[in-house]
Amino acid sequence: MEYLAVKHLHMLLITLSLGLFLLRGGLMLAESPRLQQRFFRITPHIIDTALLISGISLAMIYPGPKTWLAAKIAGLLLYIILGTIALKRGRTKTIRSGALIASVLVFAYMIGVAFSKSALLGLI
Repeated sequence: MEYLAVKHLHMLLITLSLGLFLLRGGLMLAESPRLQQRFFRITPHIIDTALLISGISLAMIYPGPKTWLAAKIAGLLLYIILGTIALKRGRTKTIRSGALIASVLVFAYMIGVAFSKSALLGLI
């Protein structure tokens, strides 16, 4: 039962994290000053910290082999880098937009890895 509770919490946090990231991405594209509000500067860190803690907890209690986990961690690192470029570090709107799209694709890859338990998404 503990595994299922942590898994569902993790899935909720994934949804919140992605939703907030997409909202922030939309605000960035619209060049909205709302992106600088305290809520948008603090809340993502709280959600993502809880998401990371739940992910580590899941990894510790998952009963099967965890070879796919390395792919998910690599994806996470790439997602963080691309997300930073998309929301802060990209010098032009074109670079930020490309990084936003790429980060969403990496996020989708991580979800696929989580469901398939395969770094190659079950292709091999």
